[in-house]
Amino acid sequence: MSEDDILAPRAGVIGWPVQHSRSPRLHGYWLKQYGLPGRYDLLPLPPEDLGGFLQELKRSGQAENFRGVNVTIPHKQAVLPFLDEIDHAAKRIGAANTLILREDGSLFGQNTDGYGFLQNLRESQPQWQPSAWPGLVLGAGGSARAICVALLDAGLPALTIINRSPERAEALAKALDDPRVSIGAWEDRADLLDGAGLLVNTTSLGMSGQPALDIALDALPIQALVTDIVYAPLETGLLAAARARGNPVVDGLGMLLHQGRPGFAAWFGQWPEVTPGLREAVLAD
Repeated sequence: MSEDDILAPRAGVIGWPVQHSRSPRLHGYWLKQYGLPGRYDLLPLPPEDLGGFLQELKRSGQAENFRGVNVTIPHKQAVLPFLDEIDHAAKRIGAANTLILREDGSLFGQNTDGYGFLQNLRESQPQWQPSAWPGLVLGAGGSARAICVALLDAGLPALTIINRSPERAEALAKALDDPRVSIGAWEDRADLLDGAGLLVNTTSLGMSGQPALDIALDALPIQALVTDIVYAPLETGLLAAARARGNPVVDGLGMLLHQGRPGFAAWFGQWPEVTPGLREAVLAD
């Protein structure tokens, strides 16, 4: 490793496994696009090594010009006890996906998943207004929680959570603790679309190698926005069906791209843009 490599700002993504992550492709594109020195690495990290890694990062990260890390499965919740401060979103969601190492050696945690989700919708469908219509979210996992928090904070008037396991939906609704939130039965999902202005799929249904998402869209208003956080394939069965009947649709890749922007800005000093060229680079394989 050269002296230039050591002095260049460093960041990466921790997870277990982490080889599937597209974050190095994302941040590498931005570093090259803006002509910035820096490195962004895959950092495979077993759960039992998480605490030691974060303590070492706080102790000696500055000397190595380490600026921080992204956090993916299974560490998003587990990192919280090791952080010195977390932002409002991470506190409400109960998970962090972006860590910033400060000059004093403290670690600041953010959750940018909700930001990425909303920015993707706003840039792809600028006419969409979160406060205009109720929304439905399919799924009750970590991504669903981040998206629900973002939508409620953005002024969504009512939100229905529908999950195959009703217990998980109930737990999420209880954690959100908001009178605008209700729970719908999975078997009633098609009927519950009546009057909705937004439909979000946060489940793995429709992803490559997974079963299809079975939902009839007949009751969904034609102006309702439909989005799927799955981006492999880029156009899921849900999006294809919605597009065919005339609904506006937004694919899931933009959420991934936009959620990376705050971390890149903090680590490398440049607020990056999401462009068609970036989309092509991240989807290159």
